Amino acid sequence: MSSTADQPRLISATMRGALYLGEFVPAARAVDVTEKATGAVLFSTAIATAAEVSRVTRAALDAQAAWAAMPSVARGDVLRRFAALCEAHAPEIGEWIVRETGSIPPKATFEIMTSAREATEVAGYTAQPAGFILASPADRPSYARRVPLGVVAAITPWNSPFVLAARAALPALAMGNAVVLKPDVQTPVSGGYLLAKLFELAGMPKGVFCVVPGDAETGEALTKDVNVAMVSFTGSTVAGRKVATAAAQTLKKVALELGGNNAAIIFEDADIDRMVSAASFGSFFHQGQICFTTGRHLVHESVADRYAEALASHARNLHVGDPHTAQVHLGPMINEKQAARAEKLLRDTVAAGATVVAGGNRNGLFFEPTVVSNVSRDMPLFREETFGPIAPITTFSTEAEAVELANDSEYGLVASIYGADQARSMRVASRLKTGIVHINDQTVVHEVYGPIGGMGASGNGARSGGPSAMDEFSQWQWVTVGTDVPQYPF
Repeated sequence: MSSTADQPRLISATMRGALYLGEFVPAARAVDVTEKATGAVLFSTAIATAAEVSRVTRAALDAQAAWAAMPSVARGDVLRRFAALCEAHAPEIGEWIVRETGSIPPKATFEIMTSAREATEVAGYTAQPAGFILASPADRPSYARRVPLGVVAAITPWNSPFVLAARAALPALAMGNAVVLKPDVQTPVSGGYLLAKLFELAGMPKGVFCVVPGDAETGEALTKDVNVAMVSFTGSTVAGRKVATAAAQTLKKVALELGGNNAAIIFEDADIDRMVSAASFGSFFHQGQICFTTGRHLVHESVADRYAEALASHARNLHVGDPHTAQVHLGPMINEKQAARAEKLLRDTVAAGATVVAGGNRNGLFFEPTVVSNVSRDMPLFREETFGPIAPITTFSTEAEAVELANDSEYGLVASIYGADQARSMRVASRLKTGIVHINDQTVVHEVYGPIGGMGASGNGARSGGPSAMDEFSQWQWVTVGTDVPQYPF
């Protein structure tokens, strides 16, 4: 992996198959990490056992109290140094993201720079008031203040591993918690080892930030571990339900950001020629493997044919290939299981009467961007989260029908509305059961300033981004300070 001329490499052979608890320690078991476009072995990662998880969480718990006792602005300074290091090491970090995840280089750059910005903004929280002086009927001071939870376990996915790990870890650390990160076994370097090294270089005290790469069993051990006070999980709804069940055994706080089957509503007054690029990006960016991906295109019947052809024309001009060696729009999907699943959803939907307008084929992990028309609400591509580069089109005739179709899903993450009538768009937005709505923009929008999270099967109210993250990763404590003990009637 590359590095700049004046920057040493972050990743070295000593990290292979290792856990991180302020230093890299060999684990009992390791597996290969592959490049998704070629299958070449890039690295090896630890698969932490329950005993190893316990060892790491104990180290994090031991380190947390001193970290929380530091002046809050000193914690912020560590995060600012992390931000600067992200930018300084961007070439190496970016190459790992591209090769481990199959993403195109601009997406990798976005992950790195968004993480750096997140660190800068979160560092600002450490200079904010920590609480309030409360009104009270008693003659003594009464305070409410935020206090850390303790050890936060962050379980993160493979699709945007660097930024999603940073997005959970940074506010948790800012609030005085220790963090134990479990990256996905398919992307442990860009989702774990790189962050460990960056925090180490930024001056993070030993044990405050730890990494336990591993599989589902590792994650289960982490959610059940008695040293962990909170689990922040980003991933599928199926896995999220399991995490919540396991964490409930020890009454942990749980923040879940889960899947989405996100709708874009295209009204008859939308500027199709102008917005089709955004709609295409919403469905095909990173091969559709993002929880924010536009999974359903709900189009007014009067413009449906024109819209389908415009979207199909756009799809036909997108190039698919190895993002590490060629300039492409779409790279490989993450693995054969995911590619086969998306293909099956497509084939089953076509068998039920839908029409492929563009694409529809794959070569191994390389899946053509695909547009499908005549999709009804009872077909698989309407009902299920695809997580592939497929844009299903369903028509509607009235505003009420558009809202009803958009809400006809257990998910509630994000929605888009395209149209010239902003009053109507705002009216529709107020009726959508989603945590996020973008008017005249696509669904894959990630900013560090807004509260990101879903409703229904897309999450349990967890929010990252903006000041809501302060409440997410802390708890309130009420303190009264009396000088004399009051008298009571018995």
